[in-house]
Amino acid sequence: MTCYEELQARGLIAQVTDEAEIKELVDNGKAVFYIGFDPTADSLHVGHFMALCLMKRLQMAGNRPIALIGGGTGMIGDPSGRTDMRQMMTSETIQHNCDCFKKQMERFIDFGEGKAIMVNNAEWLMKLNYVELLREVGACFSVNNMLRAECYKQRMEKGLSFLEFNYMIMQSYDFYHMFQTLGCNMQFGGDDQWSNMLGGTELIRRKLGKDAYAMTITLLMNSEGKKMGKTAKGAVWLDPNKTSPFEFYQYWRNVGDNDVLKCIRMLTFLPLEQIDEMDKWEGSQLNRAKEILAYELTKLVHGEEEAVNAQETARGLFSGGGSTAHMPTTELDAGKFDGGKIGAINLLVACGLCPSNGEARRLIQQGGMAVNDRKVADIGETFDRSDFEGEGVIIKKGKKVYHRVLIK
Repeated sequence: MTCYEELQARGLIAQVTDEAEIKELVDNGKAVFYIGFDPTADSLHVGHFMALCLMKRLQMAGNRPIALIGGGTGMIGDPSGRTDMRQMMTSETIQHNCDCFKKQMERFIDFGEGKAIMVNNAEWLMKLNYVELLREVGACFSVNNMLRAECYKQRMEKGLSFLEFNYMIMQSYDFYHMFQTLGCNMQFGGDDQWSNMLGGTELIRRKLGKDAYAMTITLLMNSEGKKMGKTAKGAVWLDPNKTSPFEFYQYWRNVGDNDVLKCIRMLTFLPLEQIDEMDKWEGSQLNRAKEILAYELTKLVHGEEEAVNAQETARGLFSGGGSTAHMPTTELDAGKFDGGKIGAINLLVACGLCPSNGEARRLIQQGGMAVNDRKVADIGETFDRSDFEGEGVIIKKGKKVYHRVLIK
């Protein structure tokens, strides 16, 4: 099976232009491709997972990845899939986020000499002359066509700023610039980026001729990948200080039955033959599939030791024994206890399991809190400070979130 055929078999490819040419480049290790990452936070999250895994697969096949950090486009903000205008970030914040991304990407991609490279589009976008850009690039874009693009149609009713309207031009210019300076001949992106990507391909061909090699390919990173990053708590981060390896493991351990095999196929590096056999699994076997998924992805992001620890901790919880040493833990200081006691509502907020007293109250009223496997039924219930000594207590929020609490 060729590299391109494997991408298809894993369900990664949604749309392409010039499929024959793309297949030839990818299968022969001749693709110099980029994927863009918007530096809106100081950590990547699981919504980026598909892109990272794709870059790793293609690099293993001899192709060269370019990780493009949107330090310049991040100053504008992509309107795709948004109903409001993004908050502007300072250049210092963007640079900090870029530095954090590089460290996390190195777990997936080899940035050694002659290997993958990371670039920040602020390097060229911030130097552009506005009038020159209008003359050289703006003339290649039809406003009528831009307004028909899905990324802009979604925002027209809410209001689309002229600042955001320029995002397609900026992203297109990225491809044009890297085509000329880095030999970038292919771009990958989520299905919400299709219009922007076509703009880049068209710009290259209009400026450099129809024979210019510039391919586009989109993945299901929006409809499939991005939704993977959402939970009741918010994003699941790759930074262990934001989402612990145990929480990360638990997130994947608790994916739905209908999604587990899809995730294994798209995101792990297990052989397709093995996954095809797992497609026949059903019932309790799907729990085993979820363990495999959680273990493989935790190992990929956090290393084998953390994956083993997370798996053992999770198994211990479900069997009623085992170590809780690797479970997310909060240490409470004396100031949290009033008269040697702490209320259930305050406990949830102090541990970060609920952002407010109101949400904590609703969680308890809905039967969503348990302490040491005993459901908390009364919002006024309190716990003694002595309860948190030694091994502490285990709070269970809902059906999937576990948290250990100790006394400091």
